[in-house]
Amino acid sequence: MKYHHVGIPTDAVRENETHLPELGMHVSGYETSEFGIEWMRFDADSPLPELVRTVPHVAFEVPDLESALAGREVLIPPNSPSPGIRVAFIVENGAPVELLEIEAP
Repeated sequence: MKYHHVGIPTDAVRENETHLPELGMHVSGYETSEFGIEWMRFDADSPLPELVRTVPHVAFEVPDLESALAGREVLIPPNSPSPGIRVAFIVENGAPVELLEIEAP
């Protein structure tokens, strides 16, 4: 596993947000953050679990998503929010953790 980013829920509208309508959320900051800080603002009708909407998460890049999920408590099953990227969320010690598999260019 390799560190990728930290996601922090917020209610504040931030500059340069990207809206992800299928997830009911707005994301910003990751592209310009030296440390991979991503701000996440959720729509009132976001289908994502409350744990993701309210608790910061850390994300790790993994070479094989299915292997990384084996034996873990899956919070959000594997999905593809953008081309070449597959993600899933697990619960680790009560906190959300995002696992990402990024297709090689």
